[in-house]
This record gives sequence, structure tokens and C-alpha cells, in this order.
Amino acid sequence: MMFNNLLETWLPNVKWDTLWEATMETLYMSVLAVAATFVLGIFLGLTLYLTDKGNLWQNKVIHAITAALVNVFRSIPFIILIILLIPFTTFLVGTMLGPSAALPALVIGAAPFYARMVEIGLREVDKGVIEAAQSMGANQWHIIFKVLLPESMPALISGITVTSIALVSYTAMAGVIGAGGLGDLAFREGFQRTNPDVTFVATIAILIIVFILQWIGDWITNKLDKR
Repeated sequence: MMFNNLLETWLPNVKWDTLWEATMETLYMSVLAVAATFVLGIFLGLTLYLTDKGNLWQNKVIHAITAALVNVFRSIPFIILIILLIPFTTFLVGTMLGPSAALPALVIGAAPFYARMVEIGLREVDKGVIEAAQSMGANQWHIIFKVLLPESMPALISGITVTSIALVSYTAMAGVIGAGGLGDLAFREGFQRTNPDVTFVATIAILIIVFILQWIGDWITNKLDKR
């Protein structure tokens, strides 16, 4: 109670219920987008790696198409990508407003970025380990799920940690065009209404989320790293 009174004294212009709701919206967008990005990014990264020259599924055409898609979507600034995807988002979700409407753009914007990190992580796997698995009769799926992914998992977790932090910043940008969350709160209640207290508190809330994500990612990476 005393702490709440102090907050209300120091930051009288902040509506704490609204701040809490905006924080939950940001967490909702971030968590779902990170989960979908992890799955899609690993799929794209595996495709890039496996279809490259000298690897299990060597295929120049598929590799070139996948690399082109990854490079194109990774290069589009996120705020422009949101606008470009408005027709697709409206078709998929039924609206272009709200946290759920931001998810397609968040995933499509982050997955290609993460896919390149996955590819780099897979390239770091010792070729000798793969050859040893092949010599023992392991098929391609065993090599992928029993060798490549487990051996590269610390790098994959480290990569998704970096990507998740980028996604939090993406949610803030999405908020500017009506996705809700802390970005929307800072822009609408803070900037447009000239209320620096709201902008300050929203920024602190985003920083706390980022620090927590970084700590969780580092903890999991250290647990998985066998070196």
C-alpha cells in the first residue's frame, strides 16, 4: 500500500490499470510470436542448411528460393512490413487492430532473421559427428533430430533470445498503428497527450521484459551448453 502511494505521488499522471493491461498485451504478442518464430525459423534454417551444397538434401533451386525469401523479408523495415501485410492480416484475423492482428507481421518479420541464426548454428556442428552418425547407420531424420538440432541447441536458444528481444521492440512499433501494448500506450497516452510520465513508465516496463527474456535465455543456454 505504501509503495502504491509513493508511485501515485511520484507519477500522478500514470493510470496503473491501463499500464498493466498494456503490459499483458505486450507479453501476449511477444510470447506467441517468439513461439511461432522459433518453429518457423528452425524450419527455414534447416531448409537453408540441408539444401546447401554438400549437405544432406543438396538442392540449388530450393536453397535459392528459400534464401531469396529469407533475405527479402529480413530486409523490409518492420513498420513497412506491417503496412504491406494489412490485407493478409485482415483476411487471417478479421481486423488490423489489436494484439492478435500484430502476430502475422511479428512472425513474418522475425522468422527470417532467426532462420539465418539457425543456419549459422547448424554450420557450427562438427562434420565429424555427422559422419560418425552416418557410419553407424543413422538415417537422415535421425541425423537431423538426434545430431544436428541437439548439438546446435545452445546456439539456437541464444539466437531465439536475441530475436525475442527484437520482437519486443517490434511490438512497440506495432502499437503505433493500433496493435495495443506498451508501444501504443507510450505513443497515444504519452506522446500525443504530452504525458512524459506514461512514456517513462512504459519504457521501464519494456526494459524489465527485455531483461527477464535475456536472463531466461542465458540460463537455458548455459544449462544446454556442454562445453
